[in-house]
Amino acid sequence: MHRYLLILLMGIALGLGGCTLAPKYTRPAAPVPADWPKGAAYQETKTATGIPTASDLKWQEFFTDEKLQKIIAAALKNNRDLRLAALNVERARALYGIQRAELLPAVNAVGSGSRQRVPADLSTTGSAMTAEQYSVNLGISSWEIDFFGRIRGLKDRMLEEYLATEQAGRSARILLVSAVANAYLALAADRENFKLAESTLETQQAAYHLIRRRCDVGLASELDLNRAQSQVDAARGDVARYKQQTAQDENALNLLVGSPAPDELLPAELGSATPLREISTGTPSGILLRRPDILAAEHRLKASNANIGAARAAFFPRIALTTNIGTASSELSGLFKSGSYTWSFAPQIVMPIFDARTWSAYDATKVEREIALAQYEKAIQTAFREVADALAVRGTVDQQLSAQQSLVKAVAETYRLSNARYMKGMDSYLGVLDAQRSLNAAQQGLIVLRLIRLSNLVTLYKVLGGGQ
Repeated sequence: MHRYLLILLMGIALGLGGCTLAPKYTRPAAPVPADWPKGAAYQETKTATGIPTASDLKWQEFFTDEKLQKIIAAALKNNRDLRLAALNVERARALYGIQRAELLPAVNAVGSGSRQRVPADLSTTGSAMTAEQYSVNLGISSWEIDFFGRIRGLKDRMLEEYLATEQAGRSARILLVSAVANAYLALAADRENFKLAESTLETQQAAYHLIRRRCDVGLASELDLNRAQSQVDAARGDVARYKQQTAQDENALNLLVGSPAPDELLPAELGSATPLREISTGTPSGILLRRPDILAAEHRLKASNANIGAARAAFFPRIALTTNIGTASSELSGLFKSGSYTWSFAPQIVMPIFDARTWSAYDATKVEREIALAQYEKAIQTAFREVADALAVRGTVDQQLSAQQSLVKAVAETYRLSNARYMKGMDSYLGVLDAQRSLNAAQQGLIVLRLIRLSNLVTLYKVLGGGQ
């Protein structure tokens, strides 16, 4: 018995420390340029010492607005999509634990008893009898000793799948934080547009009443009055439209937060938002490979690599062990008496001779690895494009803002002069109408550009792998 126990212990040691047939993993070269794009649309990338990268910067440090911080914190606590992502991580961890346990033997204690009537013609005594048997055993049922790494390959695959799910959870957090920030800024912009629409309506109503009085004394025509009325109606339509839009923005923000956001935390306008923190873009290879979605893709690539090892091990023998020790007796009271001790030791080896499925399974694992590699490389290329687009916006939006601010100033002066010429009878009301429309469109365009600038900073933080 001691000899069999020694064999068992040696089998355990060899099974836990045996070889693995998985190919050696090396990280593939990133299929993107070594530097970010350069040209007229791009600013000089910020790599100065002391400026943190997005992945090193916690969201509380990047979003410095205290109201926005409280809303993001509530979303991280209550958002159902993020909760589902966390539950998926827990499930993947449990599945990995199940696969890892396959390396260890399952030890079971079994107690059994039986009573059987044996007829006379089958009895060894020549007369009918009742046979009884009772046993208590402690043993291992068909434990595969993993000499060639099949189970370890499957265990490593599940580990990488779990790590990929964990990175997907991190990615979900970053996406939620950026989505809440963008929804917050969109609400601020539409509230500012709503205020602009209300202010424009008041101005148009005042102009309408003035022209009506001039029309009553014959200084203005009914055509001018109708044109002024059309401007009032257009402004009323804008007020209703932005009132609707702000309500929908609040609904979108509440959905992300997972509960109604308190009114005192909602922004009044874009100008009230605290500026965002400056971040460094670093280098593509240093930044992109730290993004959680790319890390998840790499873990899936490693999982497919480990799966190849498991498929290779299927060509080699499988060694299984069944053993138990216990006690048995024909009487229940005799189970633990001297001489009732029993044991069994039943090793088994299965040598594959011909099974076409194993070759097809091996080919499938190699194709799956190529698929995972293509997905990994595509994830890097997509990330590079996302960062490049955000950098292009950052490099040009300030120029657009400067031009739009100058346009607003010029059109406002045009409107003032056109209105003054009309009031003096030097020009028709058409010039005033055209200037009013241009001013309103220019002011709305300025709000849009300010929103684009802030939203792009949020996007840049996200696509550079924003921190936790």
